[in-house]
Amino acid sequence: MTAAIIDGKAFAADLRGRVGTLARAFEASAGRKAGLAVVLVGEDPASQVYVRSKGKSTLEAGMASFEHKLPAETPEADLLALVEQLNTDPAVDGILVQLPLPAHMNEAKVIAAINPDKDVDGFNVINVGRLATGLNGFVPCTPLGCIMLLKDRLGSLSGLDAVVIGRSNIVGKPMAQLLLAESCTVTIAHSRTKDLPEVVRRADIVVAAVGRPEMIKGDWIKPGATVIDVGINRVPGKVEGKTRLVGDVDFAGASEVAGAITPVPGGVGPMTIAVLLRNALVAAHRNAGIALAKDAI
Repeated sequence: MTAAIIDGKAFAADLRGRVGTLARAFEASAGRKAGLAVVLVGEDPASQVYVRSKGKSTLEAGMASFEHKLPAETPEADLLALVEQLNTDPAVDGILVQLPLPAHMNEAKVIAAINPDKDVDGFNVINVGRLATGLNGFVPCTPLGCIMLLKDRLGSLSGLDAVVIGRSNIVGKPMAQLLLAESCTVTIAHSRTKDLPEVVRRADIVVAAVGRPEMIKGDWIKPGATVIDVGINRVPGKVEGKTRLVGDVDFAGASEVAGAITPVPGGVGPMTIAVLLRNALVAAHRNAGIALAKDAI
């Protein structure tokens, strides 16, 4: 068996296109663009790249982008004041504070300060609680992108056995909640799970988000299972001095067994910003009191 490739890049491009169409319709109805504010504190190179990409993508989707770049030594109180300013700004529908923050700042306190109805990252504890209890709130972008890819590939997920490897607040835990909401039987596994290979072997759906390069081997995968690889790990390349990206799954081995699998790169990665734009547009409709069809995006 050779697994079908789940093309996250193509799915994300389609999602961005739908967001763009709806963003133009929103502007015509609301008399303003949907607005996304991104706050970057410090000069972390990876964060700078992400923020630039998010700003560019926001503009390409026909939305307003508000970028706030603060020095690393900015007092926490000043960041909290900026967040409150954005909370009350009617032009801003979504707020994203880029993580990680400098060591002198309390990330949990900053995230808690974001208005839950503008928390398009879905990290605020109120949105975490809404997800856990089945209420309408914002869901972290990466796991929501994963569930979109799964449903596009499999249709109904009801009754399937799903294993999520990883227990982070950003991916593992919300991923498990989303799968539960789709009526899957869900196991959260991690690096300390006893007999992890055997746990994985019973799964119809495997979501790998443990942050260890190629940790999940091909012979762990149940024949025909669907594998979603969230991992992005940089490892030495075949040419000296060069690196390459790999996931948390041994792609070559798993591809011989799985029914479908996401590649790295080109699988889950492109979905994250596309879903962020989707969340920002949903926030804009809610904030403006404009109805948005449930399945529109």
